[in-house]
Amino acid sequence: MTKYIEVPTQSGDTFTAYLAEPPQGSGPGLILLQEIFGVNDYIRDMADQFAEEGYVVLAPDMFWRSERRVELDYDDAGVARGLQLYGEMDVELAIQDIGDTVKALRSNTAQAGGVAAVGYCMGGLLAYLSALQLPIDGAVSYYGVGVHEHLGKPAQLRVPMVFHLAELDVFCPGPAREAIRNTFADNDKVRVYDYPGVDHAFATHGRDSFDPLSTAMAYSRTLELVRQAIGPRYDLSALWDRHISHEFANRDVVATMSTMVEEPYVNHIPTLTGGVGQQDLARFYEHHFVHTNPADMKAITVSRTVGADRLVEEQLICFTHDREIDWMLPGIPPTGRYVEVPLVAVVTFRGDKLYNEHIYWDQASVLAQIGLLDPSGLPVAGAEQARKLLDKTLPSNALMPNWTSSKHDSTQ
Repeated sequence: MTKYIEVPTQSGDTFTAYLAEPPQGSGPGLILLQEIFGVNDYIRDMADQFAEEGYVVLAPDMFWRSERRVELDYDDAGVARGLQLYGEMDVELAIQDIGDTVKALRSNTAQAGGVAAVGYCMGGLLAYLSALQLPIDGAVSYYGVGVHEHLGKPAQLRVPMVFHLAELDVFCPGPAREAIRNTFADNDKVRVYDYPGVDHAFATHGRDSFDPLSTAMAYSRTLELVRQAIGPRYDLSALWDRHISHEFANRDVVATMSTMVEEPYVNHIPTLTGGVGQQDLARFYEHHFVHTNPADMKAITVSRTVGADRLVEEQLICFTHDREIDWMLPGIPPTGRYVEVPLVAVVTFRGDKLYNEHIYWDQASVLAQIGLLDPSGLPVAGAEQARKLLDKTLPSNALMPNWTSSKHDSTQ
């Protein structure tokens, strides 16, 4: 679902743009604006990823007036050439080119709904200027270079906007970041996010500055803005319900895998069990999860929080240890003990499919409940965790030996 297309300009010329369309066949439009390195592997990868999220994506060649189809490496020569091309760019003409890209995107039969822009570095500035001047519905700027030089008319920004700023970014230093924050402090449509300890281009995989944790956080915030501005809006709660129904009720591995992306992963944090990729994860589900759970296992949902691209569910898991449970108690023969333990699932989605699951529980509590860990003298609770989760009136701090001594010292 990807290819290059020709975008007609107001002057009658054309330039290329990389087009990525969603698996669903249609969706809102997204303009993806490049760094100084051109429409390279990174930009195409991001275009493909946003298409997987449900967008029709166009990444225009912004250097075509100087040199067409530029793709530069992240070495000294690439930086030097990229800065040279950036210096040759006429920003007003660049905004015209983005406007022509918006027209081309809206004329695409797969595009349905609004159009937003996401840009990186040079593209971060262009995304901001596009939000000021073009008929788009929202924009996201990743460490935009020179944004602080274009803050004179903040009232012109009437669409939702996100700025991602890096603490160590010499191209957008502290005073520039402060100017951006102050300019939009009273605009409730604008969000300015700071990322401590990271440098310019922290979201560009393949560069030394890449920081996966900040990248993941910024990506979720980007999707939140874009989904609110133009959609698409998926019922993540229903998607999760369908997935766990196939896992626990139907015990159907094929149906379970059909709810996930092509390269999913699952990580049960306490035991490091799960899998990465369809083949590995399907093997795990088939032989070590779906068909090996206790007959009486049930999950009681305590709370569920749904965001733009992820869901957090708090559960109470109840079961009798009547068989070896590979994913939770690998290598431990059945003890016949009954277990109740709180569990938290953090589930990330790509479009309308599950992308990953991080599953947490207190393994010490499980081991205590099946008799493999003596909790005496240890700050470990057994089934009391489950009871306290459901009844807040039960005593707190029972594991703290000095809790009673603070009663008479309290100033409250």
